[in-house]
Amino acid sequence: MPRAIQITAYGGPEQLQLVDLPVGEPGPGEIRIRHQACGLNFIDVYQRSGLYANPLPLTLGMEGAGVVEAVGSGVTHLQPGDRAAYASQPPGSYSEVRVMPAKNVVKLPDGIALDTAAAMMLKGLTAQYLLKRTLPVQGLEPGDCVLFHAAAGGVGLIACQWAKALGLQLIGTAGGAAKCALALEHGAAHVIDYTKEDFVARVKEITGGKGVKVVYDSIGKDTFDKSLDCLRPFGLMASFGNASGPVPPFAIGALGPKGSLYVTRQTLFTHIATREATQAMADELFAVVGSGAVKIRIDQRYALADAAQAHRDLEARKTTGSSVLIP
Repeated sequence: MPRAIQITAYGGPEQLQLVDLPVGEPGPGEIRIRHQACGLNFIDVYQRSGLYANPLPLTLGMEGAGVVEAVGSGVTHLQPGDRAAYASQPPGSYSEVRVMPAKNVVKLPDGIALDTAAAMMLKGLTAQYLLKRTLPVQGLEPGDCVLFHAAAGGVGLIACQWAKALGLQLIGTAGGAAKCALALEHGAAHVIDYTKEDFVARVKEITGGKGVKVVYDSIGKDTFDKSLDCLRPFGLMASFGNASGPVPPFAIGALGPKGSLYVTRQTLFTHIATREATQAMADELFAVVGSGAVKIRIDQRYALADAAQAHRDLEARKTTGSSVLIP
């Protein structure tokens, strides 16, 4: 019987249990996929802890790649034997085999390996919607400065490279000299070690006092207020994660004196609400990876059974680049 990582109660990494999980046939609009690799993301931590609540018991995981074993009625873009990958709801990628909706599953180009695909779908599509769709009112032009927190993480390293390809000056924050060097190596124009430097002061110094047009922030509580101070007038604060905890309520009136700022809370799953949108975004991701402009770095590989350790490492900020679980 196929195995999967499941929780029956919210809590810490100790809640992750390896279980046998029966898998049936796909219904209308569904496929059955046998995973070769599964992606690890901070959203998995939010779901494990209960910050993002789901019905229990819950198989975790939003990202995976493998080979399609069977398709249900109405599925025309995939067939058995296809190499495929996805970032998708509902969770369930921490498994050897699963049945799932086909809407967000895309066929892989021949040149992209399955483990690479598992490491890049959720992160790469996130970088795509941030840099190409989540834009300040003035737009972004080559030469513009943007601030990207957690620049040495999975999304961050992809964003560093993609921003450079777009001609943007990405200012990345990271914790420690090694992570800062990694972000620079992957295309960040400037890096700020937040353990040693005031990132607001450094952003103002780098931009000649003007500030940036947009801040992309997956950290949340610890960086939100200071990120607003990095923006130029009419700048955009784009929050897309809560690694340090959720952003507390704030006074919207403060946005006026700070420069008539814009604030948005983004999520990938709004952007990939249809199969057509998913395919269009994936095509852009595959093209930029296929061209070599963006390289996917897998720095950590764990056996599926070691998912708890993977979560511990992720939460302790011990990881860089992308991480995958191998069934």
